[in-house]
Amino acid sequence: MSAGRFSTDVYASRLRAAASAATDAALAGLVITPGYDLRYLIGSRAQTFERLTALVLPAVGDPTIVVPRLELAALKESAVPELGLTVRDWVDGEDPYALVVQALGGERRKIAVTDSMPALHLLPLADLLGTVPVLATEVLRRLRMVKDDAEIDALRKAGAAIDRVHARVPDLLVPGRTEADVAADIAEAIVAEGHSEVAFIIVGSGPHGADPHHECSDRELRPGDIVVVDIGGPYEPGYNSDSTRTYSIGEPDPEVARRYAVLQRAQQAAVEAVRPGVTAGQVDAAARDVLAAEGLAEAFVHRTGHGIGLSVHEEPYIVAGNDLPLQPGMAFSVEPGIYFPGEWGARIEDIVIVTADGAFSVNNRPHDLVVVPVP
Repeated sequence: MSAGRFSTDVYASRLRAAASAATDAALAGLVITPGYDLRYLIGSRAQTFERLTALVLPAVGDPTIVVPRLELAALKESAVPELGLTVRDWVDGEDPYALVVQALGGERRKIAVTDSMPALHLLPLADLLGTVPVLATEVLRRLRMVKDDAEIDALRKAGAAIDRVHARVPDLLVPGRTEADVAADIAEAIVAEGHSEVAFIIVGSGPHGADPHHECSDRELRPGDIVVVDIGGPYEPGYNSDSTRTYSIGEPDPEVARRYAVLQRAQQAAVEAVRPGVTAGQVDAAARDVLAAEGLAEAFVHRTGHGIGLSVHEEPYIVAGNDLPLQPGMAFSVEPGIYFPGEWGARIEDIVIVTADGAFSVNNRPHDLVVVPVP
């Protein structure tokens, strides 16, 4: 098994499950171009170019890889050789879309394509098929939402790694340093703690903390600042971490501390609400109700969480109105926040995984407002 992917058995099982899901959806098959779906199904990190690369997965029959001959070498880094999939390579001047139709058994019935397929490939394929494909999202979403044991282990390792990064953060929050200075040090720590790269870094100090998607700036940290630090990245074999903690440079104002304590209760209530059968919307409500009871409903301006895996944001989304029942193996963030424009903000975020009777968190840093002593 490559360090960058799972065992061959894992991918073989996923291909069988995807083909079965296609059959259940009355599809002739799936056509998956480079992106997270392709990586999920065969461990390939191929990139999208003007030349078509695609996994063709008929509902009945064997999968085929259609690939430009000059990209053949890249398949060696995927599970394709071990899986023994049929490879149909092509050279410039040949029609790769005809190869796709052939690999589908010549079927011109309805097929589904990955939602990341570029229009430059979708349109010629649709023209040859004589029908516009549907999105494979509905077919693959339930497979990707429910993590298998290998994925859960990868998420645990990613969570532990980002916890180690957060443990370093208090030493970096020195008045006079800029948010950008701190972010640069965090980026080094993310890689040093085992991530393959940095996916995102938010260092929101003072009023910048009231912007949930602020990144970093040249604002200098000051005594009294509340600082939101939201960080993450992929950890081999590519499963992401994502964790937020909030810090106070010096002792916080009593009203800040009071409001933060409410947020902490809201986050805990949402985590405790997670169990099989509960809907995603009910978990969102668990956090929102605590904040509303303390007059902070208007300060919570986003959903409570998002799924995570190969992509930082994927289903299930923990948001009001989502009636999707939770299942064991689902992994998602629980991250309520409160934001006061022009003043400060705070957020607490853990990645949790649904179990047979509840949930566990892959992040285990304290949830308290971390007070950083002022030198």
